[in-house]
Amino acid sequence: MNKIFAAIAASFVFIQPVVGTATAAEQIIRTERVQFAKGSTSAVIRGRLKGYSDVDYLVRAGAGQTITVTLKKSNLSNYFNVLPPGSTDVAMYVGQTGEDFSGMLPTDGDYIIRVYLVRAAARRNESSNYTLTISVTGKALAPVQTSQDAVLPGTSFHASAKITCVPHIEKFLEKKPQECEAFVIRRSFDGTATVEIPQKNSVARRILFVKGKPVASDSPCPPTFTRKNDLTIVTFDTDERYEIPDALIFGG
Repeated sequence: MNKIFAAIAASFVFIQPVVGTATAAEQIIRTERVQFAKGSTSAVIRGRLKGYSDVDYLVRAGAGQTITVTLKKSNLSNYFNVLPPGSTDVAMYVGQTGEDFSGMLPTDGDYIIRVYLVRAAARRNESSNYTLTISVTGKALAPVQTSQDAVLPGTSFHASAKITCVPHIEKFLEKKPQECEAFVIRRSFDGTATVEIPQKNSVARRILFVKGKPVASDSPCPPTFTRKNDLTIVTFDTDERYEIPDALIFGG
């Protein structure tokens, strides 16, 4: 996952409030949807945090696009995380390294940019004025139309398969291979697809393949891979592993 940071020319941003949610007795997360101005691919948001009042910015984006986020702040304890679609707490990027973020997205949906103060600063009821710049660039990789590739009834997936895996939620418990169900959204018949593997008690793992090679995911660790016969073995941080058959990605 690349961390590329430069100043981004941005335009006026429209913010549409969404109902806030309480995640703990002391924490309130306000949620706002980001809509880029017509013809623009970036937006600048100016805000203020105090104590435990985090803000989630929802950004709609598609597989294959690149999201870039930069944060300027008045309090050094002010950071942001990036959460993949469907997640309420598991992040694909944790910003307490102090760096900005840029990365390709593995699937379609609402990504969350969560702006917050670290717990110690929030407990002291500190505040921060911040400027958040969000950019989404590149063309989304659209799913193959149902007229070309049938979908599983009641889903957006084109197919599923049983695979050998070591899921990320299991790696701290037992690192033994097991059987997982994997689903695919094909975006071409050249091996471009999003593979999604549901996880126990956690958000699913999504991996984007382009022409048969894994290029992006919603893991904070970059994917590495090897080939074995008709399998692509995708590994994250040595322990998490998925053996993806060519037939699932390419079809046929």
